[in-house]
Amino acid sequence: MAIRTSGLHHVTAIGGDPQRNADFYLRTLGLRLVKTTVNFDDPGTYHLYYGDESGNPGSLLTFFPWRNVPGGRQGNGQATTTSFSVPPNSIGWWHQHLADAGVETSRITSTDNEDTLSFRDPDGLEIALVAHPQGDPRDPWDTPFVPAEHAIRGLHSVTLSVAKEDATASMLAENLGLTFHSQHGNRLRFEAADGGPGALVDVLVTPDAPDGLVAGGTVHHVAWRVPDDATQRAWREELVGKGVQVTAIMDRQYFHSIYFREPGGTLLEIATEDIGFNYDEPLLELGQALKLPPWLEPNRDQIQAALPKLNLPDENNPEVAERLRA
Repeated sequence: MAIRTSGLHHVTAIGGDPQRNADFYLRTLGLRLVKTTVNFDDPGTYHLYYGDESGNPGSLLTFFPWRNVPGGRQGNGQATTTSFSVPPNSIGWWHQHLADAGVETSRITSTDNEDTLSFRDPDGLEIALVAHPQGDPRDPWDTPFVPAEHAIRGLHSVTLSVAKEDATASMLAENLGLTFHSQHGNRLRFEAADGGPGALVDVLVTPDAPDGLVAGGTVHHVAWRVPDDATQRAWREELVGKGVQVTAIMDRQYFHSIYFREPGGTLLEIATEDIGFNYDEPLLELGQALKLPPWLEPNRDQIQAALPKLNLPDENNPEVAERLRA
């Protein structure tokens, strides 16, 4: 194909209580809340974006948190594990840190010599921390909750669970431009561009597993990155020309998006990376105030009244975090 993604842009999941969600991802995992906005299709619900200091594409896990949301079921047709990249030799620190927070973990060393710690967030979403043997050059969000030498660098990979591998593997290679990397048992790894953390997807073939149910504690969609609108338009035309059912281009304020499903059932997105989260607020203030797109701004009072109050730690401000580290 003519167009290829350079890696992951973000993963979006469904959570439960938004305060519990924020406390876990800000304090326990040490990410930064880079945007507090709403689900544009359901503005009575938050859309919370967590990532590195500026919310760079490839660092982002986002949530639609609904209080009292029914639990989903992980299974085929979903992204079942979202993995973050951490420095080599940090897994032991994370094991103790998560244990101190009351989080149960399991540790494995993969056949690619990646040291992995897996666990679930408060709503049951499966998360993994992966120490890649070659390291990860991306800068972390340095917060007093998690020191920089152990902090998350960004997304490492996602795992797609499917009943059959052939059609999914073909779409990843032929429509996303990914390259087959390796296979270990029933797990196939594909990589974007030069590979490495932030550019990996694993396809886990589980023919006897049940189909997943997207609800609380599950991934809603996985987004891949594209540099700009022109490339996205060309890519959309190419996908449509191949018979893929693709949405119209949607304005997500901080990027533009198209959506389609891979044959195994997982919803995929292609998102632009040329707008960013400082579009409507400065870097030092990211995530602190509710931001709405222009078409929802006239309803701000009504929207704010429907949303639960969200208390954020002062450390979400880089100036405060720097002062507390000193």
